[in-house]
Amino acid sequence: MKKTIYVLAAVLLLASCGTPAQISYYQDIDRFDLSVPVTVNHIKLRPEDKISIIVNTSNDQLTNLYNLPYVSSRIGQISQSVAYSNSQGISGYTLDANGDIDFPILGKVHVGGMTRDEVATHMKRLLVDNNLAKDVVVTVEFMNLSVSVLGEVTKPGRYAIEKDKLTLPEALAMAGDLTIYGKRDNVKVLRIENGVQKSYKVNLCRAQDVVTSPVYYIQQDDQIYVEPNDVRARQSTVNGNNVRSTSFWISLSSLAASIATLLIRTVPASR
Repeated sequence: MKKTIYVLAAVLLLASCGTPAQISYYQDIDRFDLSVPVTVNHIKLRPEDKISIIVNTSNDQLTNLYNLPYVSSRIGQISQSVAYSNSQGISGYTLDANGDIDFPILGKVHVGGMTRDEVATHMKRLLVDNNLAKDVVVTVEFMNLSVSVLGEVTKPGRYAIEKDKLTLPEALAMAGDLTIYGKRDNVKVLRIENGVQKSYKVNLCRAQDVVTSPVYYIQQDDQIYVEPNDVRARQSTVNGNNVRSTSFWISLSSLAASIATLLIRTVPASR
C-alpha cells in the first residue's frame, strides 16, 4: 500500500513541476560570437511601392514646382484645397510595373531596385545636371510599405515600415511580442523573391539562428507567422486542455490525498 502511495506522489510531483522548454529567447547568447559580421539588407523599391519625394531649394517657386500638391476635396464642394509637400499634405509617387515614376519636368525616372538614399542622390543629380535646380536638398520617405505579423502575437496586424533597416525582432515587437502560446523555435517568414513565394523558419531561442537568417532584415510585404504551441492547439477542442489545467491537477491531487488517507486508515497498524 505504501508503494502505491509513493507512486501517486511521484506522478503528481512530476506533473506539477513540468515547464515549457522553449520559452526564453537567445538561449545561446553566452556562447554565440556577437562580433560576427551581419549582412545589412536595405529595403529596395519595387513596383507598386509608393514614396514621397520632397525637393527643397532656395527658390520657393522651384520648390513648389517639383513638389506634387496634395489635393483634397469634399463631395458637394466646388473649391479644392491645395497643400504642397512642405506643408501638412504630402503626395506620393507610385512605381509602375517597370519601376519608374513620373516626376515633374524630368518625366519618367527609373527608381526601381534603389534604396531611399539612392533615390534621393539620383534625383538630386538629375536636377543639378539638367540645370533645373541649385542648392537642392531631396528627401525620400516610404509611404505604403508594410509587414504583416500573424498568429500568436499580442497584436496581429499590418505594420508600416518607416526605416531602411527593420529587423525581425523589431517587427515582432511592433506586434506586442509573442504570446506565451507562440512557438519561439518555429517562426515562419513568407517572402516573395523574383516572383516566387519562399518560406523561411527562424528559431528565436537561438541568437545565432536569428542573426544569420536571410530574413533577419524584413522586406516590404513580408508575412511573419507565429505558430501556436500544443497548449493553444488543444484549446481549440472541447476540454482538450483539461489534462494540463491547474484545476485538473488540483482535483487530481485532492482525489489522491483522499485515496491515500483511506488507504492509511485501512492498513492495520504494525505491532
